[in-house]
Amino acid sequence: MKEKLLGKTLDELKQAAVNCGLKPFVGAQLADWLYAKRAGSWDRMVNISKAARASLAERYELGTSAPVGTALSSDGTKKYLFSVGPANRSAEDHAEGQGSKEEDRFIESVMIPEEERRTLCVSSQAGCRMNCRFCMTGRNGFHGQLDAADILNQFLSIDEADQLTNAVFMGMGEPLDNYDTVSRVLEVLTAPWGFAWSPKRITVSTIGVLPALKKYLDGQRCHLAVSLHNPFPEERLSLMPAQKAWDIRAVLDLIRQYDFSGQRRVSFEYTMFAGFNDDKRHADALIRLLRGLECRVNLIRFHKIPDFPYDCASDAAMEAFRDRLNNHQILCTIRSSRGEDILAACGMLAGQHSAAD
Repeated sequence: MKEKLLGKTLDELKQAAVNCGLKPFVGAQLADWLYAKRAGSWDRMVNISKAARASLAERYELGTSAPVGTALSSDGTKKYLFSVGPANRSAEDHAEGQGSKEEDRFIESVMIPEEERRTLCVSSQAGCRMNCRFCMTGRNGFHGQLDAADILNQFLSIDEADQLTNAVFMGMGEPLDNYDTVSRVLEVLTAPWGFAWSPKRITVSTIGVLPALKKYLDGQRCHLAVSLHNPFPEERLSLMPAQKAWDIRAVLDLIRQYDFSGQRRVSFEYTMFAGFNDDKRHADALIRLLRGLECRVNLIRFHKIPDFPYDCASDAAMEAFRDRLNNHQILCTIRSSRGEDILAACGMLAGQHSAAD
């Protein structure tokens, strides 16, 4: 199998050129074509000689691939389905019954248009190991890590590739459960030789994977979003098994050690379930939990999924919850729901081949 160039750093691309008997500057040309010019074929790389391209193509592939399906929402949201090939899981994953190495895997990403913004909701894993009860991705199990090319291909191979303004790592998977790869992707996205995006254009979401979270906070300048959903640890555990390993109070203790008063922001995602986490008691507990932290709380409408006991909180309950937080100096907004009619809203990505046309 050929090695993928997509996802390599500038130094690694220079080494790839040298490996093929070429000068290191060809690696800089490759970076320009892959990341700045978004070239999807060798033929487009016209300032690299045909002989050099042929030499590179013998050993490497670009790593881009077209989506295998799309679905367009009535609100303009567009969902893309990508094939990411057979699973490449560890022996530990197989011991946990995560399936055959030979099965094909599919992931979904979502392009969300809003006024002048085009935001890509990016997947970082095929499935997810976190098993949150209200999330369709978690319901479908874990089917392996994505590599850097799989993640970056979501940016390069959609119709809106040249229009993207922002990215949120809130698609399939827990980004910090694949942190080394996600970190590499963030380097490509923000480096001058890569996409040259400002870190302010990127948000990475997590349930609070503590060891990787510290690495992220120390090593990155992108925004952070924490999936919180309930301020009471025992109630949060009933929804999110990962609470047992990474208590939300310990997550907040770590976050409080960092400065979010400047350009880097931290937000908390809070999905609203009727009769479970939408009353004054929960609002007041959330206020106590976040008091003194420069942050935003995003209230999210829950989208009903099979075999889950709760419905979405009412608009009145969500508005009262929002107003109570705002009245206690915690910025709180209700997030607009997008793409529900194509199963592209929060918690609805499943990566099933039948999900797109």
